[in-house]
Amino acid sequence: MNEADALDIMRAAVWTILMASGPAVLAAMIVGLTIALIQALTQVQEMTLTFVPKIVAIMIAVGISAPFVGAQISIFANLVFSRVQSGF
Repeated sequence: MNEADALDIMRAAVWTILMASGPAVLAAMIVGLTIALIQALTQVQEMTLTFVPKIVAIMIAVGISAPFVGAQISIFANLVFSRVQSGF
């Protein structure tokens, strides 16, 4: 294994992490911005109003995107296992 192989695996790992966490982060960001806008317009500053919808949105996003996330992790695992099998 040389530096190029290690960098290639690390690049694939970072890309897999970004793709796997993307749906949940995107859902939290959209819901958070929407709630912040509603709070700014109505001047209601309730703390539980921000957390509960975010948690629900994240759980829904994770449930919907689970096959996609699983496929991304499987692709990365197959890449690493094929590199190990071929001896890098």
